[in-house]
Amino acid sequence: MTEAAALRPNITIEESLPTIHYQVAMPQPETHLFEVTLCLKGFPLPTLDLKLPVWTPGSYLVREYSKHLQDFGAFSGEKPLAWQKINKNHWQVETRGLKDISVRYRIFANDLSVRTNHLDAKHGYFNGAALFFRLPGWENQSIQVTIIPPYTQWQVTTALPSVTGQTNTFYACDFDTLVDSPFEIGTHQIYHFEVLGKPHELAVWGQGNFSVQQMIADFKKMITVEAQMFGGLPYQRYVFLLHLASQSYGGLEHKNCCSLIYQRFGFRDRDKYDRFMQLVAHEFFHLWNVKRIRPKALEVFDYDGENYTPSLWFCEGTTSYYDLLIPLRAGVYDLKTFLSNCSKEITRFLNTPGRHVQSVSESSFDAWIKLYRQDANSGNSQISYYLKGEMVSLMLDLLIRSLHRNQRSLDDVMLLMWQKFGKPEIGYTPEQLQQVIESVARIDLSDFFARYIDGTEELPFNDYLEPFGLRLEADSDEEPFLGVRVTADNGRDLIKFVEAGSPAQLAGIDPGDELLAIDGIKVTASQLSDRLKDYQPNDTIQITVFHQDELRTYPVTLTHSRPNRYQLIPIPNPNSTQQENFAGWLGVPLISSS
Repeated sequence: MTEAAALRPNITIEESLPTIHYQVAMPQPETHLFEVTLCLKGFPLPTLDLKLPVWTPGSYLVREYSKHLQDFGAFSGEKPLAWQKINKNHWQVETRGLKDISVRYRIFANDLSVRTNHLDAKHGYFNGAALFFRLPGWENQSIQVTIIPPYTQWQVTTALPSVTGQTNTFYACDFDTLVDSPFEIGTHQIYHFEVLGKPHELAVWGQGNFSVQQMIADFKKMITVEAQMFGGLPYQRYVFLLHLASQSYGGLEHKNCCSLIYQRFGFRDRDKYDRFMQLVAHEFFHLWNVKRIRPKALEVFDYDGENYTPSLWFCEGTTSYYDLLIPLRAGVYDLKTFLSNCSKEITRFLNTPGRHVQSVSESSFDAWIKLYRQDANSGNSQISYYLKGEMVSLMLDLLIRSLHRNQRSLDDVMLLMWQKFGKPEIGYTPEQLQQVIESVARIDLSDFFARYIDGTEELPFNDYLEPFGLRLEADSDEEPFLGVRVTADNGRDLIKFVEAGSPAQLAGIDPGDELLAIDGIKVTASQLSDRLKDYQPNDTIQITVFHQDELRTYPVTLTHSRPNRYQLIPIPNPNSTQQENFAGWLGVPLISSS
């Protein structure tokens, strides 16, 4: 028996449609407390079950939102009703046959991120999964939300449509839509613009050094490019919510909006601005890939626990590949920037030892326990499905293009996935995803998937780049290899990472050790690279550290330097086919190094 069937006994159609209305107030925003009231009218059952989600779609980690809930109470009028807590996120109220019920509680909100809630004297922001109860069995019932701002000058921005004639009241057709529609409440700036006949809004909270005219112009270009890929825009209105903070970075996709957070002074520097444009391109691309084109495991969300799929490499990694391409296609940045950004991603990948240990499908499946829970050994044992998914998507795109002289590409895979699964919103299986890619490539990709998606073989980048007149060139610093990453931390130089099998690990040095000296002379994180250049491979040096407050000195035998930077460069004298392939892929001529 399903949860809905167990919690909803046989009742008449008339009795089965209670009205659900949430009220969200914040009378003292300085306390970081949202005051939430759930009003039910015509509720037909003797027991009311309420469950707060433990995660939010798009962020694959159980975050236990119920830990922020306090002051729970249930009432009929002002008369208290008996209730009990069943488990960590499940409350149960005895209605005693009373039809009109109110549930009141408060949510502590002091985490400024795209996936949680934040409330202070300047603004309020929340995600539905972290604020609203799910009523098991009634998820398809429509819901209204009324916002009561603390000050008359505060305004409300959300992708939900407003209810005519009711102040700050909005309509969600079901619980999934409510969860998928974050709210921004405050004195944020709102900018309206139109793309392909559809209205768009940019809501910006916080001060920064951005040019809104340039930002919106570039948004329009990228929206147009992405819409051309899929044959139009699948929404009536779209909202960009942008929070500006000190050093933050992130985004969370939704069907008709996205939440973005970025460093407030990260717009004048061109590299930082381009990074922001990639973030925007990424989250906007998600309105197709993952919000509508999504794995079978995510077709119907289980808000009470993990939703496992081995296909996040396609959801996030392929999207990451396109966030490199979209700004280039839109003319937001040039070819040199694209090749530089792509080179940086390849460098990050090839400098992650965990790529030899964890496959990208396993990384996808284990997102819930690994990617968002990094520890000192994560770099040795894990690979991000964002990063390797991006790499295999690049290879698949190049493979398809080289086989078909750019008449077919990964774009065709995305369009076919949209037509088969996205438009009807039918979840796909890993087997169906592979079948679609093979149908576009017109070859059997079983070996590719076995080696590079379900396996951990090294990715042969140059085999795929050569038909496009490019090669991957490795470079390294002059110092011999030690195998540690050291960071200055509150006046101490802490070893944050020790590579598996490196000289440092073999000598016994651990993450968390405080680096003090080499051969009896003090060394800092900023000095380490230069100090190592004074030695040769096979030299044995004495490294002194504090290990759990105990002074220790380890003899460490250095080895030969390792490549630590990779760059995509044109090959000398590319032939006409390579030049045609390159131009067909990136839309600009290949400039040879000859």
